[in-house]
Amino acid sequence: MSRFQNTRQPDWDWWGKLWPTPGETLRDFGLSSGETVVEIGCGDGYFALPAARIVDPGTVYALDLEASLLSELEAIAEQQQIENVVPLEGDARSLADHLPESVDVAVIANTFHGVDDPTPLVEEIADVLVEDGSFIVVNWRDRPKETTTVDGEARGPPTELRLAPDATRAAVEAASELTLTEAVDIPPYHYALCFDR
Repeated sequence: MSRFQNTRQPDWDWWGKLWPTPGETLRDFGLSSGETVVEIGCGDGYFALPAARIVDPGTVYALDLEASLLSELEAIAEQQQIENVVPLEGDARSLADHLPESVDVAVIANTFHGVDDPTPLVEEIADVLVEDGSFIVVNWRDRPKETTTVDGEARGPPTELRLAPDATRAAVEAASELTLTEAVDIPPYHYALCFDR
């Protein structure tokens, strides 16, 4: 099974300059204490760890293909004394095989654009959500890469991989019974869409 395209993990330094408060984005979509969450393509935890603080004592399942990134996540969680994040190594296209339970919220941040065929992934995500669960997609806006700079350097996925919000919505809704309930602009270069069952 091929890996997702262009999902190289940025370092926390420039990511923090671009997006200093990932937890606020998650709170804006109603993430709250006691919920169970899976972050798909979690990398070293830039979203998973703030999510764990928000949902505590709920659990955050942090799924990634890269064992080395999950090791970094575990080390950061230990440093920050976050005990409710569970690293899972595996492919999201078999998500149900990796999760021990259904979840209230699934999050995919800055990775959806790299999925060659989103239909099987979205079907898997819909299957692991509880009856009134939510799916949050955070994505780079469909702007030329040379215009999305951090510290003077072009960042983000190649221009040809970027998806407009309408394209992301169409992909999710075509593959599932999830429906868009909220869309949020996240300056300077991102948007987020929330889909509910």
